[in-house]
Amino acid sequence: MPRSARLDIPGLLQHVIVRGVDHCDIFRDDADRRRFLQSFAKLLVQTDTECLAWSLMTNHFHLLLRPRKSHLAPFMRRLLTGYAIYFNLRHKRSGHLFQNRYKSMVCEEDAYLLELVRYIHLNPLRAGIVKDLDDLDNYDWSGHSAVMGKGTLAGQVTDEVLALFSKGKRESKRRYRLFVADGVALGKREDLGGGRRMATTLSEERGEASYDARIIGSGEFIDELRLRRELNAKFPLAMEIKDIVAKVCHHFGIDPEELRLKTRRAGIADARGVICYLAARQAGHNGVEVGRQVNLLRSGVSVAASRGEQMVNNDPALLAIMDK
Repeated sequence: MPRSARLDIPGLLQHVIVRGVDHCDIFRDDADRRRFLQSFAKLLVQTDTECLAWSLMTNHFHLLLRPRKSHLAPFMRRLLTGYAIYFNLRHKRSGHLFQNRYKSMVCEEDAYLLELVRYIHLNPLRAGIVKDLDDLDNYDWSGHSAVMGKGTLAGQVTDEVLALFSKGKRESKRRYRLFVADGVALGKREDLGGGRRMATTLSEERGEASYDARIIGSGEFIDELRLRRELNAKFPLAMEIKDIVAKVCHHFGIDPEELRLKTRRAGIADARGVICYLAARQAGHNGVEVGRQVNLLRSGVSVAASRGEQMVNNDPALLAIMDK
């Protein structure tokens, strides 16, 4: 079954979950966690992306983001690729660090903002990484400590969360902590982490599906998104294949038509590799469609993408091609 395109819409809240490939650890020690947060905070500020909650586990992490001006895809691409390069160099490993596609779910703010903040910040406690709420208050690797005033992360929006509980800072922190404490007894909320959510929608009357795994929200919210211009029928991926081809060819100084030639000339082979990696593995385009643009079969696209990935690992600046 083909994968659904992500709903990548600036201004909407998104719950992002990233897991290590084959459940491998992506944070081996505090040095890894510090390095990740440094890059994460820097990108939040650079891209005007707001973070309302986050938690770093051992083999995965959760983020609650609101991209204000740009799309989520380039933000995540820069964050994950940069960290993977660092991690592989530091730990003397090679290959993929993360699963090919991170999970992102558009969220209805009014109904789910606080529920998601609580759900994400309680992850370390539910997993037994910290023993109780007192430990969580001072735990460096969850956004809960920042909301409680025990730590800071540039780009994390703590005042907005606290303002939902009270105008006074001290009272808002007290009420927020009580809210989080109440969530401990609720157990794991599968519906907030990507589990199946059923919603009654106006669309059901028209015979349309009432469920969308990419959305956390009410039936009315789902219908509202369906009516938005960005979500018509087939939502466009972060960047079209033809645009990726054009940008990569410009970078390598070749004519896109040269990609259709049967040649192994270095410049063309390099361009094919980077195109296949960016289009298939980063943007999530179908391998067959990518192959049509570069004169390769699906199997050839996979081989070329692996070569392109190595090129990007050796020269991270190649990722910036998609942001130009």
